[in-house]
Amino acid sequence: MLKIGSKAPDFTLPTDGDGTFKLSSLKGEMVVLYFYPKDDTSGCTAQACAFNNSLASLNRIKTKVIGISKDPVKSHDKFKAKYGLKFTLASDFENDVCERYGVWVEKSMYGKKYMGIERTTFLIDESGKILHIWNKVKVPGHAEDVLSVIKSAKKAA
Repeated sequence: MLKIGSKAPDFTLPTDGDGTFKLSSLKGEMVVLYFYPKDDTSGCTAQACAFNNSLASLNRIKTKVIGISKDPVKSHDKFKAKYGLKFTLASDFENDVCERYGVWVEKSMYGKKYMGIERTTFLIDESGKILHIWNKVKVPGHAEDVLSVIKSAKKAA
C-alpha cells in the first residue's frame, strides 16, 4: 500500500490522442494523478469537469492533472471531445498501474461483489514523492480541496 512520503511508482501508459504518458517525464512539476472508474458516467464526468474548471489555477502553480481509468484510448478521445477536457487521460487497460497504486479493489453494488477502480487521487510533488492521498473520493468539492492542499504545500515549501 502506498503511503504519503513514498516514491510514486513510475509508469508509461497510452493516452488520448494516440499519445503516451510517462510519470517521470513530469519530474519538477506537481502532479494530480486521479483514478476514476469509467468515462462518461455521472460521477466521473463531474469529477473530470471540476478538474478541467480548475486547470487555469493549477497551471499557474505548475501542476499537471492526469486521469487514469481502464477505458480504451478511443473512449478517452470521445470523453475529452464531448466535455472539452484539456488534460491527459491515460488508459490502464492492462490494469497494471491500478494494481500498483492499490486502487483496484473489491466493490459491492446491490449486494453483488465485483472488482473495480476505487476513486482515488494522489498528489505527487516535484521530486516524485506522494504528498497527499485522497481515498474513496466524494466528487462534490474534491477538485477545490485538491487545489487548496496544493496551494498550502506551495506556501510551505
